[in-house]
Amino acid sequence: MKRLMIIVAVLFAGTILHAQEANPNAAEMTFDESLINNRGQVQYDYGTIAQNSDGTCEFNFKNTGKEPLVLSKVRSSCGCTVPTWPRKPIMPGQEETIKVKYDTRRLGRIYKSITIYSNAKNSPVVARITGKVVKEVQMMPEKEQAEGVPSAGK
Repeated sequence: MKRLMIIVAVLFAGTILHAQEANPNAAEMTFDESLINNRGQVQYDYGTIAQNSDGTCEFNFKNTGKEPLVLSKVRSSCGCTVPTWPRKPIMPGQEETIKVKYDTRRLGRIYKSITIYSNAKNSPVVARITGKVVKEVQMMPEKEQAEGVPSAGK
């Protein structure tokens, strides 16, 4: 009886694995080269940005597959990062954008992830945002020189 159960389990597992073979015509998300870091990951680097500045970035991609691409959900690693994405199918060869808004009221390092779920053969894709938010430094305005008064350097 044990042998029969093992055989049935192996056959069932083999059937599932066979059914999950990749569709060669499936949609595929290909991101702009400028978003690929030296480790092959999708990443947007804000660099150093001022507190309360615009924390919006864009992840541009193209459907390089042969079937329509449908993004089912896009999730961020925390509530300070809000993604928006196209809800309609993206046809083969068509380019689209996922916009991400980071809350720059928070000071310090940025290291957040956005997970993109779709019907693509490379799903899910994890995109990252990095950078550092610093307090904005107020620059003192330059003093206007009075006419006819030479500057110290002249």
